[in-house]
Amino acid sequence: MPEDLLERYIVQRLRASPGPVTHFEWHGGEPTLLGLDYFRLVVRMQNEHCPPGRSITNGIQTNGLLIDEAWAEFLAEQRFSVGLSIDGPADLHDAFRRTAAGEGTHERACSAWRLLRARGVFCNALCVLHARNVTAPDRVYGFFRGLGTSYLQFLPLVACTEEGASPAAAPAEAIGEFLCRVFDRWIREDVGRLVIQAFDEALRPIYGIPHALCIHRPTCGDVAVLEHDGGFYACDHFVDPGHLIGNLRDRSLADLGSDPRLAAFGRAKQDTLPRACRECDVLSSCNGGCPKDRRPAAQGGAKGGEQGLNILCPAYKAFFRHSRPGLTRLAAHMKEGRSLRAFRA
Repeated sequence: MPEDLLERYIVQRLRASPGPVTHFEWHGGEPTLLGLDYFRLVVRMQNEHCPPGRSITNGIQTNGLLIDEAWAEFLAEQRFSVGLSIDGPADLHDAFRRTAAGEGTHERACSAWRLLRARGVFCNALCVLHARNVTAPDRVYGFFRGLGTSYLQFLPLVACTEEGASPAAAPAEAIGEFLCRVFDRWIREDVGRLVIQAFDEALRPIYGIPHALCIHRPTCGDVAVLEHDGGFYACDHFVDPGHLIGNLRDRSLADLGSDPRLAAFGRAKQDTLPRACRECDVLSSCNGGCPKDRRPAAQGGAKGGEQGLNILCPAYKAFFRHSRPGLTRLAAHMKEGRSLRAFRA
């Protein structure tokens, strides 16, 4: 993002966020490719424009390949939170995360993890579930436990081409089996020690609180994205000309954020749910998943012109049904005000 546009964004983001804390999330691509000096500039601009009595937090998502001592020192000093992409043990991670020369990247990612953790940087691990690691739930879970992570995300790879699903994508049924197996270990061994985003989301409707993750909310569109050219979109999965809301060079951030098309995009998720979703017993847990993962009606969706079911539907059904009894007991335990670490499945 050019410096003038970057500064315009920071100023307007602070202006449009009247609360005591304003959070900036830096994503990509790979944001560390911009270089450390770029993020020093980001922090300097934030400090220059931050109103008195306000504070700023930053998060960055990275594959870790460029994280060295200097990066780690900066991220620790500026109190960045870091999402680090690691897909499990070396052979499973390196199956699809390789350099242009074909070399594995696992050790470099783990080195970044160690550098950051040694300096007290909050790190959450993001594990993409793909065709290789999804068949090894115990190995994958054991790896992350050994890594010492306290926050873990599992992100199913849903990759489609004109010819069909990518060979890297895992079948939805296998994803469901993976989540169920890991859940059984987590609820026996790690409640109160390790937060797993998918399990936290499954607990929320049972406990009686709204979903935090956009893919499982009834409506979406409130996790907007600003691209490097100033383009503003309702979702980073729909960055295309047909979903462009406007540009920061032409309109204020507040104006873009209140554009009716943003709300309409969010409502469309609920309005276009197929009948099978609306009548499903896990609707409150799933809410149809992310619209990007829906099959067109012609590819096995509901009849009558409705959009099709989510590609991950079999995984969601299997996991939410399987986890419900254990999470119901956990919710009751929590409502009694008891310690999470005292919970016994």
